[in-house]
Amino acid sequence: MPLDAPPKRDMIREYLSYCRVEKGLAANSIDSYATDLGKLRAWAGKNELELLTLSRTDLREWLIDLGGGKLSENSKRRLISAVRGFYKFLMFDGHVTKNPAEDLVSPQKGLYLPRFLNRTEIEALLATPDTSTEIGLRDRAILEVMYACGLRVSEAANVRSNDIDLDAGILTTTGKGNKTRRVPIGASAVEWVKSYLAVRRKKENIDIDNLFVTPAGSPINRQSIHASIAEYAAKCGLEGVSPHTLRHSFATHLVQNNADIRSVQQMLGHTDISTTQIYTHITSTQLKRNYDRFHPRSRQT
Repeated sequence: MPLDAPPKRDMIREYLSYCRVEKGLAANSIDSYATDLGKLRAWAGKNELELLTLSRTDLREWLIDLGGGKLSENSKRRLISAVRGFYKFLMFDGHVTKNPAEDLVSPQKGLYLPRFLNRTEIEALLATPDTSTEIGLRDRAILEVMYACGLRVSEAANVRSNDIDLDAGILTTTGKGNKTRRVPIGASAVEWVKSYLAVRRKKENIDIDNLFVTPAGSPINRQSIHASIAEYAAKCGLEGVSPHTLRHSFATHLVQNNADIRSVQQMLGHTDISTTQIYTHITSTQLKRNYDRFHPRSRQT
């Protein structure tokens, strides 16, 4: 940071001061808001995101992550209330142009069902990058690997060339808590990685371990992956798609095709099986929707 750069403002602290001075909230409420917004700041920092640039999709991802915890319904609703108020304050104070938390809703039945793509949508997304270009070929390989292995965006950005055994079809990754797991990688992803490596190896200026790099030869970062996925999704008419959507699609499609839930848990790197079981709720909801739509006796006449 330049020596003459102004200090970074603590917007959460300013909001809490506003709540205390202008709104006259009780000390207990201020403490609760501080705890709740601290969780959001910690999540944003872990994902290398800024509070002032979080989108509605980002906030949904945060709530999905919270869904794996042991929070009560009241705690979750209070979290949402705190975030709504925080971004309303930022908007009125001119720090953001819109409130990304405005239409967030409280969780129903203790569960947030994450966004996932069906097979047709996945195929459309994967086919969007222009693979006649180096960047398009790299991005196709990234999309294929993320969907094939259920990787988090940070895991995809940090994949090293020797993390993938292309002959055995196994990818090794290190996730949350520095926990290493081995995940099968399908034939389609393997072939696209091979095609990308054939181009990458021709570049003389790359002397790093990271598999996915920029045209200049530096490691690609999570923000670039996030932005490119959003751009490709928009091109094929898909809304609310983020890197985590590919991870949710990976897990949902496995469960839909009767994969053992413990195996899915291991591939996702979940510590608690209850976090993985959200995908059984997704498929149950979809099954019920299909039943109601297609079974001739699903409705009372």
